[in-house]
This record gives sequence, C-alpha cells and structure tokens, in this order.
Amino acid sequence: MNKYATYTIPFFTLFSHSTMATSINKNFLTKLTILSFIWLLVPLVANSYNPIYNLAITCGSSTNTPSLDNRIWVGDNIDNSNLFTFTEPKTRNSSLKNIPPNSLLDIQIPYTTARISLSNFTYSFPVNITNSPVFLRLYFYPASYQSFEPTNAIFSVNVNNNLSLLKNFNPSLWTNKKPFMKEYCIQIKPNENLLNITFIPNNINTSNVYYAFINGIEVVSMPSFLYYTNLDDMTYHSKFLGFNNMENQIRNDKALEMVYRVNVGDNQVPPDQDTGMFRNWDKDYPLYLEKEYPDSVSSDYAHNLTYLQNTSPNYTAPEVVYLTARSYGLNVKEDYNVTWNFEVDSTFTYMVRLHFCEFDWRILNEAGRVFQIFIANILAEKNADVIKWSGGNKVPIHKDYAVTMYSPNGISQIERVNLSIKLQRAPEGVDTLARDVLLNGIEIFKISDNDNLAGSKPKFSILPPNGQVTPSPQSKSKNSTIVIFIAVGVSCLLLAFVATGIIVFVRRRKRFESHFEMEESSWKTLKREGSSTLPSHLCRYFTIAEIKAATNNFDDIFIIGVGGFGNVYKGYIDGVTPVAIKRLKPGSQQGVNEFMNEIELLSQLRHIHLVSLIGYCNEGAEMILVYDFMQRGTLTEYLYGSDNEPLTWKQRLEILLGAARGLHYLHAGAKHNIIHRDVKSTNILLDEKWVAKVSDFGLSKVGPSGMSMTHITTIVKGSLGYLDPEYYMRQRLTLKSDVYSFGVVLLEVLCARPPLIRSLDKKKASLAVWFQRCYNEGVVIEEMVDPFIKDSITDECFKCYCQMVLSCLHDDGNQRLSMSDVVGALEFALQLNMSEEDSKFGEIKEKSEQRVKLSEFTIDDASDSQFTSSGDDYDESHTSKVSSISATTEDQPLFSATIFSENGNPRAR
Repeated sequence: MNKYATYTIPFFTLFSHSTMATSINKNFLTKLTILSFIWLLVPLVANSYNPIYNLAITCGSSTNTPSLDNRIWVGDNIDNSNLFTFTEPKTRNSSLKNIPPNSLLDIQIPYTTARISLSNFTYSFPVNITNSPVFLRLYFYPASYQSFEPTNAIFSVNVNNNLSLLKNFNPSLWTNKKPFMKEYCIQIKPNENLLNITFIPNNINTSNVYYAFINGIEVVSMPSFLYYTNLDDMTYHSKFLGFNNMENQIRNDKALEMVYRVNVGDNQVPPDQDTGMFRNWDKDYPLYLEKEYPDSVSSDYAHNLTYLQNTSPNYTAPEVVYLTARSYGLNVKEDYNVTWNFEVDSTFTYMVRLHFCEFDWRILNEAGRVFQIFIANILAEKNADVIKWSGGNKVPIHKDYAVTMYSPNGISQIERVNLSIKLQRAPEGVDTLARDVLLNGIEIFKISDNDNLAGSKPKFSILPPNGQVTPSPQSKSKNSTIVIFIAVGVSCLLLAFVATGIIVFVRRRKRFESHFEMEESSWKTLKREGSSTLPSHLCRYFTIAEIKAATNNFDDIFIIGVGGFGNVYKGYIDGVTPVAIKRLKPGSQQGVNEFMNEIELLSQLRHIHLVSLIGYCNEGAEMILVYDFMQRGTLTEYLYGSDNEPLTWKQRLEILLGAARGLHYLHAGAKHNIIHRDVKSTNILLDEKWVAKVSDFGLSKVGPSGMSMTHITTIVKGSLGYLDPEYYMRQRLTLKSDVYSFGVVLLEVLCARPPLIRSLDKKKASLAVWFQRCYNEGVVIEEMVDPFIKDSITDECFKCYCQMVLSCLHDDGNQRLSMSDVVGALEFALQLNMSEEDSKFGEIKEKSEQRVKLSEFTIDDASDSQFTSSGDDYDESHTSKVSSISATTEDQPLFSATIFSENGNPRAR
C-alpha cells in the first residue's frame, strides 16, 4: 500500500480564459468569448498582461464553477483535469471535502466549500512551464464547518518544505468571520519543477486537536520584474531608508508577501479590473487614510495615459489607479500631513511602492509640484517631483523604497507596529509652482527573512492569554439586563468590602509599623506556604494562576528580555493591561534577598522617572515581579548592539536628564536615602513617549543615617565597567558610587559604545579610563564621539558635558558632583544646545548659570552619605582581590519587614 493517497489531475497550460474554457466545459466558451470582447472595449480595465499560467481552485469542491468575475474555478476533487496533484497521508484522519460553512452569510466562490484535515496535506503545481515568478493566493473563510470550530483552526503553511508562509496561523484572529485572502510572490528555484504548498495542523506536542483548512488557491504567473529587481536595468533605483539611502535589490531568491495594495483617492479596484493578474486594490479611506480633507480627492477620466520609455510598464497598475489621487487641493492654505497608517510585523524589511501620475493640466513642467515624503517617519524624498521623475504630464511612474521595521520595545520578538506614509508640503523657500502633494497608489510587501514570512497575530484581534473574548453586539444586547443586575449587586458587595477593609486597615496599621524586621527564615516559611506577605494598599499580590494566564503559561513567544534574575515576559493582566513580568529562574545569581529587597523598596516609591512595581507573586517555587510595561525597552538598545534608529543628541540629553532626576529622588527625595547600586544603561528604560525610568532595585540599599555616618561598608557587587573604584578598593559604598556609575552612562551615551570591551587595546578597553587619559594627555576627545550626533553638538554644550563627565568620574568620591548637581548640569547642557536665536535663551542661560557654574560645581555635603553599588555582573564575595578587607557593618536588606502582613492573598487595589 502506498503511504499517500493521491488525486492526479492532468496538467495543461492556461493561455487565456477561452482556452481554459474549452478544456473544462464548452458551455462556458461563448460567455467568456463575449466577456473578453467587452473587456477590449473598456480602456480603463483592458488587460495589458496575459498570464502564461493561470489557475484558480475551489478547495473541497467536485465541480468546476464560474465566479462573478467569470473566471472558472476548478474543483480539487476532479480526476479529469491535468492541473495539479493533491496528496495526503493515507490514515483514518483523511481530509474532508465538500464541506460548506455553517453560515447564512451570502458568500461566493471560492468560499462556499473547504478542504479540512487533521493531518498534513499538499497541493503540487507543475509550474516548470514558466521561469517567471508567480502570485500564490490563499483564500480563507474563518467560519465553523460541521463540528469544526474556528478557534481550533491552527496550522502552518510551507512552500517546498523550506519557505514558511504562515506559522501557528489562526484565520479567525484576522477578521470577524469574514472571508479574506493572503497573497505571495514566489520564484521557483531552478532545481525545483514543482510548487508544493503544504498545510500542517499544529498537533505536535499538544493535547489539543487542531485542524488545517483552505477554501481556495490561485496560482497566476507575473512579469519577471514586476516586483523583483532587474539587475540589467541601470535606470531603476530603490532606496533603503535609514541606511544612508543605499541601493536596495529584491533578488528572485526572496519571497514576498503582499500586505497592502491601495488605490489612493477612489474606490476599490476589483481583480477583474486589474491589468490581467487579478490583483485587488483596496480603497484608502477610511481603513488607512488618517483623515480625509474636503479637497483631497482629484481624478481625470477624460484622458488616456502615456507610457514612455523607462517609465512604468502598462501592466504595473490599472489606469484607474493613476487617474485618481490624493492631494491638498491647490487653493488650500493650511499646512498638514496627508498620512496613511498600515499595521505590519516588526523585525521584517518591507518594500514600499508608491505610484504617481501628474494629471493636473496646470502642472506640466518640473518644479510644478514639489513635496516631501516620509516613510516610517524617515525622510524618503526631500524634493519629490513627479514630472521630473516621469518626464511629463499623464505619464505614470512608481518609486520603490525598502524600510526595516523594528519593535518599539527593542526586542527580537515579532510585534505589530505602525508603518506610516506621510506627504508634506515643501518648506518655504523651495521653488515650486504649487505647494501641494500628490499620491496615486500604495503597495507594501514583506520581504522574506531566511526563508520565513510568518508573522505575529494581528494586534487588534489577539485574544488575551486567558481566552476571554469581547462579546458581540448581539450578545451585549441580550445580556444587558443581566449585566445591570450583576453590576448593582457587585457594587453593593464592593462597598461592604471597602468599609470592612478600611476598619481592618486602621486596626492593623500599627501592627505593620511595629514589626519592621523579618528574619529570612520567616520569609522562606511564608514562601513555602505560598502566602501573600505584602498589604494590597502597597502592592498587588498575584496568584500563579493569574501570572500563567497573563503569559499563556510562560509561552516563549512572550519573552522580551533575559537577565541575571531570569526571563522577562510581556503579559496582559486582567486580560487587557500590558505589563512586564520578571520570573526568577532556578540557580539565578539573584535570590530571595534581592527579590524581597525590590518589593520592599519599589512598593513604597512612586516617581515619574522610576519604573513602578505593580505587584508580585510568591507561590511555591515561583518568585515573580510585575512592573509597568516600558514600550521602547532599554537605553542601551538605542546606543549600540541593535538596529534601532539612533537617538538624536537632544533626545539623549532629555533621557539622561530624566534618569538623573530619578536617581536624585532616590538620593534626596525619598523617606530614606537610597543607593541604587546598579546604575547602567540597561537599567534605564524608556516608555512610549521616550520618558526615562530607572529600574532594577534588587541590589539597592538604604544609605547611612546621621551626621557622623558617611558610608556603609558592604561586599562589592556591581557591573564591571560601572564600578566606583573607591568602592571597589575600600568596600565603602556612598551616594557618590551611583554618581560614578552614572558618569559611565554619560560616556556611553556620548560615544555609543559599551563601557568595557576586553578585545580592544588595553588603553581603550575601559571607556572611562580611556576618556580620562585622553583628556589629561590633551588628545582630541571629539574623535570618541558617536558620528551620528557629532555635528549636532554645539561647542559650548560639548565643553559643559565633558566637564560634567570628568567631575562624575573623579577618583575621590568627595570631589564628585552630587546627583542634584548632575541634574543642574544636564539642564544647562540641554539649554546650551538650543539655538541662540531663541528669544528666551539668554534668560534661561542666566538662571542655569546661577544654579550650576561650570568652573566650580558645588558639592552637597548632605549627599555624601554613601550607598551600595549595583549590578549582577560582578560579586566581590567571589573574588579574592579585596577579601582581606573586613566589613564594619553586615550586608542588611534595604528595608525591614514592617510592610508585610499576615493576611493571605490580599486583593488588588
């Protein structure tokens, strides 16, 4: 017995619609011939390209069926055609066919039937008849089919066992039970004579039973260089944005996924009105255009287009696309951006094709209409001039750009991000007849990365990890009365609980304050019992069930970072609120003390420049911390080691100023002086508005108290490259230890390199030592500066900044700035970097100079109280260099345990 059951369908080449009809059903011949004649009479929809290969399959069907556009859709369960082969394992789980959806929705071919299977199945197409690439279109209708529910349709789709199109794909997450299509451009490799499309249900390593399904498949050949680069065409250019506009090429070993194709300024252009390749062109408003203005649409159907040499071929886009456009309107006086927004997967590179055609009869020459184009907030064209590009009025042209989209969190996991296209008027002073903009069409393609096109689930329809789904409008209306009664009842209960809670809280508050210390043995006992130890008015206690629900049982796909403590996950508490969840791993360098320390500290601190602790979990073997989610990740990721767009000098100063204010609050603004002890760029996080927040307080310590105490003595812990030399040599931790570490961060930001690179020459390995040596020896320090920001730093600002760095890095801690001084110096540096034309510059400078004199920074005596060093990269207790130095005080936790209660599992605030 053969392992595979095979349906063989004889192959033939489809040169035209009428040829196809004669092979399938003579009854269709007359209809299609008449239709072809009608198409020849309609200039705007006339085919300008005839596909060599053109096949449309309605999956699960046993008949050949015409669609509304008068194409013949071939059933995949027919034995008398020679078009493709269908194979599947010969098991009892063979695929089901002729399965109609359990829906009353008025649907058309190919969504009327489906092929469904619990096992793998493959469609094979003998496309060796053509060397050109092909469009592959997959049609999905995420409805229920007999006993198959949409939520259980989770599968992957591969091409020739090497190219991944879809992975763990659930069609029901893409639309609300509406049919949709996914389109790909694929070039078959020379050694392959088949196009194999394999559907793989996600039934590996899971107890759930998932299935794969498909409603329709199209394979249509395309011109060789429609989207791929013709290396012999010296006139074609494509810019790679963000990389000095270097030349970009899309070679035929890459696969493309069409993610958006839009007709700008008019209605949808359906497949039968395309140029012969059956592409669909969506309308731009309201799905993608941010705002429609009254005069923004223009069109001209009265004239035919002109296709000159070296411009777009006549099959590039339908004429109706080039004869409609968006603009300001020539008489509009208001300045604004014409913006389109498209949600795409991060970590991929995209080809963005913009279609232009100047058809306004008043604009006939170059400089008639000049404007700017921004793609993903990167300037793509400073002086866009359609006439200059195309050579004349009513001459179509397209421009291609490549842009890599990064996660705003600076992580490698795929997320949905916004790719924007903005048109902006040319600045005042640019020579142009009309200060206006123009765009006719948009196409966006994802470019395969290492034979992979599989992306994330769409953000707008991701189900929360706990599986909760927002009810439909019908469900809401049916249940509204019940909901009202439940809400009233719950409100009454809540009021009773709140009143009781206030009484209990008042009675027990003194108990909390009287038990300021807790032995580690007690903590471990509570930990074993899985009890909540922190009152809910300070910090929320999460059960392990809530944490697992928030992270889909710690699914690796939710990991956004890895540190000495363990993995950090992005999760959704209560199904909606994004948070960062830090989970202690077994054998972690940090343990119970650090875990308790961070909870005790952060639960009592609230500051705009400190990361907020939302709650924690201490159940069984689990120790977990839950923080506010920081959208843009760490400062480090925007300096080096990633592909993120570099920060401007002004952005860097603002971020440093925010971090300095957070540290100053710890040193002087909190109830106790607190030494962070792990100041480094990876512990400075950025939210969605680029606001800096200091994080990771596991090693922090309460500073010395009393006038006679200037430091605390403790074993050395911290990150190599950031350690205060004085603290390292003498084990004396002061507030100025944080200042030294922050001075290293200041250098990181200026030079865009790590503080310690062992592979470099010994003189340059330590960034701080190298900088100090260059300054002392009179070497030009400017050579160390990040080239991206070198030209944007004013001389006065640079001098101020360098003096501040040197003062932070002084070997003698008493000679270093206080964090208050650092805040003032950064404020002054930020003002110095502003334009001297600012009318308020002189006043601001005078006030800043009164606060911070560059020549004589004041030292705040009160800030000499000394704190502990930071970091999990270095632990002096494992080093013999300073083991002979005895500690005068024991290494105590930051706060004692008065904030812990005997209550178990307190509710959220």
